[in-house]
Amino acid sequence: MPIYSYQCEKCGTRFDRLQKFTDKPLTRCPECRGQVKRLIQPAGIVFKGSGWYITDSKKSSSATVPAGTENKSSNAEKKTPAADPSD
Repeated sequence: MPIYSYQCEKCGTRFDRLQKFTDKPLTRCPECRGQVKRLIQPAGIVFKGSGWYITDSKKSSSATVPAGTENKSSNAEKKTPAADPSD
């Protein structure tokens, strides 16, 4: 059940009430019997785990290649002997 916050328009008293979703909003202040309005409250957010870091995001396709894992096809092209023009 959610907790709703109210404020009296007459005396300014603020109070909270635990109510069901199906309950009608309160209309009277418990202190002075004046009109009340329900306040909008921010939702609580709880982050669980070790944290959020740049490494937690989706990997991009333009990631750098670690050293020693170069493209093998480019190495093969460099090592092939050049054709002898005298043949």
